Amino acid sequence: MDVKGKKISVIGARRSGLAAAELLCARGATVFVSELGRLSPAEEERLAARGIAWEEGGHSGRVTEADFCVVSPGIPRTAEVVRQVLGRGLPLFSEIEVAGWFCRARVAGITGTDGKTTTATLLHRIAEADGAKKGYRAFSAGNIGVPFSSLAADMAPGDLAVVELSSYQLEGCVSFRPDVSVITNITPDHLDRYNGDMAAYAAAKYRIYAAQGPTDTLVYNYDDPMLREHFHAARRVFPFRIVPFGSGEEVVRSGVSEAFFFGEGAISRWNRGTVEQVIGGGDFLKSSFRGQHNIYNALAAVAASDSLGISRDALRSALSEFSGVEHRQEFVRSLDGVDWINDSKATNINALLQALNAVPGRIVLIAGGRDKGNDYSVLDPVVRRKVAAIIAIGESREKIMRSFAGITPAIQAESLEEAVDLARKTAGQGETVLFSPGCASFDMFENFEERGRLFKHYTGELGS
Repeated sequence: MDVKGKKISVIGARRSGLAAAELLCARGATVFVSELGRLSPAEEERLAARGIAWEEGGHSGRVTEADFCVVSPGIPRTAEVVRQVLGRGLPLFSEIEVAGWFCRARVAGITGTDGKTTTATLLHRIAEADGAKKGYRAFSAGNIGVPFSSLAADMAPGDLAVVELSSYQLEGCVSFRPDVSVITNITPDHLDRYNGDMAAYAAAKYRIYAAQGPTDTLVYNYDDPMLREHFHAARRVFPFRIVPFGSGEEVVRSGVSEAFFFGEGAISRWNRGTVEQVIGGGDFLKSSFRGQHNIYNALAAVAASDSLGISRDALRSALSEFSGVEHRQEFVRSLDGVDWINDSKATNINALLQALNAVPGRIVLIAGGRDKGNDYSVLDPVVRRKVAAIIAIGESREKIMRSFAGITPAIQAESLEEAVDLARKTAGQGETVLFSPGCASFDMFENFEERGRLFKHYTGELGS
């Protein structure tokens, strides 16, 4: 995309919006930034230093005085400013789409409801190990924290960008084309944004492969029913290579020509009747992976690595040394015979369910936050079996109390600090306190990272 001389409005002035504005400005566009809230002094300084005009405290008609607009992922299509833009017939793109116009590196895109952060982090570590020997750089960007637009211009053709992608970021993608795309799974999440429509949510995820062609690869989780139906059972024809992965040999028996699977403690590759062990049981068991969801994350990263031509040595080294992702089933401490686990990254019910299944023994669960239309009844069997008590926080605490009434004792807490204190008093020796909210963080915190850091802080103060 040649943007020189174009008038472009960027809607939303947080991390991704500012990064997109700076990139477009550097490429010769006249950029206008519009923010509903207030900008910080640092944000104002960034824009002023580049001569970028902005407004704050609301969106004026100036937004639509543009050749096209770029919208931040947190702003839904139902927002009034977005409706005005679309009503004028103006093209509307995401920050990821913009970054893709100027990125010369290879791209591995990772999306899915769960596991995308761990998979992206693991793939990036594997690529770093490979790049150190082969002389290319590996970048980590996207939903994982660093805006893709802030790095894209610095990448060389031989480099690799590992980009974590939310459904929100993919909504505005048209020409964005990963060399390798990964879909970890699709389960109910963000249904408040998609009016309860799972098909609409899935369609946003499927934007990851919309521009892929014959030289590209898509990796997907065969064990996920929705993905299996979409890519295998429906017998659709796609213009790119497809590589499924699964936790057992069912994916091999499905008739696919190639796949990756986990069995007998090892990850293996199936290729037209031939089985090759990629990661042996010893190598795999030395790593920090625990739980079925982490096996899927490893499979996804291995399949993507193979498609990118990464060496087996780099793959094995990174996988065996991987120590996990902060805020995702992160061990915090052990105190008086009680383990404390930070799973703040669990922002939906499926992630919470995974954590409950992965943690051994009896659990005191701290959960709650901003509800996304959650159906807590899917947790009933594992809660009956494993949860000694629930401590409910945030906007959803009363709904959680009602949902588990008669199943397990439930207590309300007005703050996370109070919840940690109550958990200390409730958990018995040999039990685990699991902080796995199953909800968004925005009712009480800036993001799930702040939520997780505070949990670790409060937990660290216990007994001191």
